[in-house]
Amino acid sequence: MKNKGFSLIELLVVIAVLGSLATIVVLRFTGSQASARDARRQSDLRQYQTALEVYANRSNSLYPVQTSTVNIATNLCGTLGLSNCPRDPQESSSVFYRYQSDNSGTNYVLWANLERTNTTGQSEIFVLCSNGKAGKTNSSTSISGGNCPI
Repeated sequence: MKNKGFSLIELLVVIAVLGSLATIVVLRFTGSQASARDARRQSDLRQYQTALEVYANRSNSLYPVQTSTVNIATNLCGTLGLSNCPRDPQESSSVFYRYQSDNSGTNYVLWANLERTNTTGQSEIFVLCSNGKAGKTNSSTSISGGNCPI
């Protein structure tokens, strides 16, 4: 009589292969989650940019004056007339969307930290400026006086 079934070695090989595949899937999924959160950050900043432009249209082409960096959701939403303020997907005490203008309220900069790093491994920030420029720059870039760093 012949025994039917798998040997212990065959079962261990199958389990090892499935474990390897599961590890690869989990690692890829984690990276795609970070990319999705970065895309949401960029979209949220564009919503704030639209709200700032609407505010300026009602205020003689002037933006809210804020010469020091502020958290938009807690310091600017009421001024912009937003009832639902987008917040960073991983908001903590140090992660939030930021805003700064010049003294006259004619220029502003919006920015947020991104999770994904650039090709050299440096962390980046996504920046939107009142002059229409938008893009990524190194997180070590200094933003001051509402001047666009890109």
